[in-house]
Amino acid sequence: MSAPLRIANCSGFYGDRLSAAREMVEGGPIDVLTGDWLAELTMLILAGNQLKGRPGYAPTFLTQLEQVLGRCQERGIKIVSNAGGLDPAGCAQAVADLATRLGIHGLRIAHVTGDDVRELAGEGAVTANAYLGGRPIAAALAAGADVVVTGRVTDAALVTGPGMWRHGWGPGDLDALAGSVVAGHVIECGCQATGGNYAFFEEVPDLADCGFPIAELRPDGSSVITKHPGTGGLVSVGTVTAQLLYEIASPRYLGPDVTARFDTIRLTQIGPNRVLVTGVTGEPPPETLKVAVNRLGGYRNTMTLVLTGLDLAAKARLAEKAIWARVPKESFEQAHVDLTPLDAETALLRITVMDPDRKRAGRAFSAAVVETGLASYPGLYGLTPPGDATAYGVYTPSTIARDKVHVQVWLDGREIPVPPDDPPRPLQRPTAHASGLPYGTHVGPWTTAGLPFPADVTEETVPLGRIAGARSGDKGGDANLGVWVRSPEQYTWLSDYLTVERLRELLPEVRDRPIERFVLPNLLALNFVVYGLLGQGVAASPRLDPQAKALGERLRAVRVPLPSL
Repeated sequence: MSAPLRIANCSGFYGDRLSAAREMVEGGPIDVLTGDWLAELTMLILAGNQLKGRPGYAPTFLTQLEQVLGRCQERGIKIVSNAGGLDPAGCAQAVADLATRLGIHGLRIAHVTGDDVRELAGEGAVTANAYLGGRPIAAALAAGADVVVTGRVTDAALVTGPGMWRHGWGPGDLDALAGSVVAGHVIECGCQATGGNYAFFEEVPDLADCGFPIAELRPDGSSVITKHPGTGGLVSVGTVTAQLLYEIASPRYLGPDVTARFDTIRLTQIGPNRVLVTGVTGEPPPETLKVAVNRLGGYRNTMTLVLTGLDLAAKARLAEKAIWARVPKESFEQAHVDLTPLDAETALLRITVMDPDRKRAGRAFSAAVVETGLASYPGLYGLTPPGDATAYGVYTPSTIARDKVHVQVWLDGREIPVPPDDPPRPLQRPTAHASGLPYGTHVGPWTTAGLPFPADVTEETVPLGRIAGARSGDKGGDANLGVWVRSPEQYTWLSDYLTVERLRELLPEVRDRPIERFVLPNLLALNFVVYGLLGQGVAASPRLDPQAKALGERLRAVRVPLPSL
């Protein structure tokens, strides 16, 4: 077997640590330097930048490259990035200009196009981008590229593409491809795989200097998740589990190259800061590609007032009455009011209005709120000054037939061929593991089905987070909430106790939302998808937590009758 391909991440989002590329190149041996710069919101931000005459790509990618480009060329480290955003060609040219300025010669830079499908998205689309897979990245690397810049590809494609190139996987190598998708999903959010945003953060050493993750990708698609020696943070079964549960829905994880079965993943701690990922089963990919469409939704404005002391709910009602007396609530296309308790004596009253008329949602609204300052509840003060409305975008997920997307790879000014995928085979849900057990059943020395607690187990009411970790995030207008525990006995209790109905009882904000629950016994985890919680996506959400980042921690703080385990 060939040696594992060491793929290092240096960015989890547009705005991540600028020194990360240098840390990964100088910290130890790596073969590929990659990073994720794009999100649904980022595409809208880049579109706004283009309208202002700024680049349609992520310039922070170039800031990082300036520190490492020469060293990467010397050591043969490939660079693969989706920082091209809405202008991969422009980003590739900027890399070439940077190399010239640094005196670096012979650098071969490729870029991938074809994801932009605005002409097929209908009227009003500001951005519309199909999620491409790893095959064009692999083609660019095979043609000799040192740097590959893409637009919208799946986050995992940044790992799957190099894996295809090094290990020679074809479209039929479904299990290997699925394993690489899982590895890509783990490392694409940077330090979230190495202890960042981790529920049990007290276990993570030196988090302030957290190292970025590395996936050692093997020829069979299995991998070891690790980080450079001497860096802060932690790579454990727990930190990897937390990231696996981030922003997913069904255990069948759809992608352009393969469908990865997250209910077949096996995690094993094989050493300090080394977690082995094995057992991932792959199925054929869907016949369509996901498309992210952003449109302008109108204008929004938010004013936040602080309520203190007694009778908080009554004070909130009085504040609303005073405000709507000056600017009728019905005059806005949308008006959202959120009362968020901070403690027994303090709460935040957030009022957000949204309207196609910028003037109506702007100073006309915020000044009206300020006018109530001496004619409202006692103790009134605000956290936001009066201001103008700002434009917001609406994200809409869609799909497109594969044959409608024409992918092109450019290297040295020439288009290079991309090997065609085999025609996608229809998805067929396997009914059982090789063991004969249904999918979703743990295959190992234990099973959770129907295992009751002993009758003499005592219960006490404690925060759920004393035994359960959680991680949550946004899926467009939906939110996902993953919850996991650390022993089979705990999982038996969790899977029986934390039903959809129970989640509605514990978290009032999800009570009226459609919710779907998925079980992942192999990870000792449950995943909930709360539909519509975030409205029309992060850019349009009026919630204080528009990406549902804190939803999991809200759940962990709720007290539940917990058996002594």
